[in-house]
Amino acid sequence: MPLADSWHIKSRAHHCSVTEKPFTEGETFFTALLPDPESDGYLRLDFSQEAWDARGEQSEQPFSFWRTVYRPPEVEAKVEIIDRDDPEALLTSLIEQDEAHTENTRYILAVMLERKKILIETDSQKTRSGLLRIYQHRYSGEIFIVKDPQIPLSQVTPLQEEVQKLLSPDEEAPAEGESGEPPAVNADGE
Repeated sequence: MPLADSWHIKSRAHHCSVTEKPFTEGETFFTALLPDPESDGYLRLDFSQEAWDARGEQSEQPFSFWRTVYRPPEVEAKVEIIDRDDPEALLTSLIEQDEAHTENTRYILAVMLERKKILIETDSQKTRSGLLRIYQHRYSGEIFIVKDPQIPLSQVTPLQEEVQKLLSPDEEAPAEGESGEPPAVNADGE
């Protein structure tokens, strides 16, 4: 697997990666992203509070980690066909394809999903290749790592229009100010 600027990392576990004890609804646990020894990506591990506290100083330091509250999955529905009108499915598809020319589109889609409160930014990390934003899916717990391409403000509107066309290829792009327009993004991604 080539070194990527974005990764799709598995959903949260339903048990502690150390003790294998199942998490209970409302239980606080820790998620850590660690370098995956079998690839150039990252491995997600979920730890109970006790297992996290028991980690020694000799333990491998995570790339990123955060504390969260366990909620069991609401409904696990597998969609076979990608709905191009669905920004979440489009983002997942683009991340899996991992083509460099979709970097800006992936970032705009991640920001759209963050604004819709589907993705939650849990961390950001500066690396040699740039700023990586780490998002967690609010419902499934899946992790998405997306490179922030630091899009100049002058390029935001054309990119939003391009993303809108990808999401609704059969419809005309809405006129400025109409509903359905992607949210505005400033140079800082806000």
